[in-house]
Amino acid sequence: MERMKELEGLASAGTFCPNQECQFYAKVDGANIIKYGRSRQGVQRYQCNSCTSTFSATRGTLFYRKHTPLKDILETLALLAEGVRISSLSRAKGFKEDTILRWLREGARHAEAVEDALLGDYRLSKAQVDGLWTYVGNKGQKGALSRERAYRRVLAHHADREPDAP
Repeated sequence: MERMKELEGLASAGTFCPNQECQFYAKVDGANIIKYGRSRQGVQRYQCNSCTSTFSATRGTLFYRKHTPLKDILETLALLAEGVRISSLSRAKGFKEDTILRWLREGARHAEAVEDALLGDYRLSKAQVDGLWTYVGNKGQKGALSRERAYRRVLAHHADREPDAP
């Protein structure tokens, strides 16, 4: 229950000051934060009334300081998740392979951080979390669990280790 209370208080952009020297640093109440226009890319900006620092809604995310539209980054990462090769995406989308790899690595770091925040108190392997997500995502589809088991066997084979028990 304590973890649920902690998760309910998760901050969204513009609800706390990210300046470590501010007296309201990481305090989620939003009373000291005001909207402060938009960037050239249309991203919302905010200002802390206490320390006058400004920051964007994308600060602390994969999209911070990116010149590529968020839609393009998300679409590229989604296609990677579906199994499209990086070289194919590079040709089709016009992004360098190194850029796509950087997005993938940054996305993986963020996904790990979210996973740690949400499941930090639970003792689950990554395969168990992936299996749970697959089950939830495929709820009601026939054969979803058998596809998940086959997927885990393929992953285990490539990782040179035994698959986790279902």
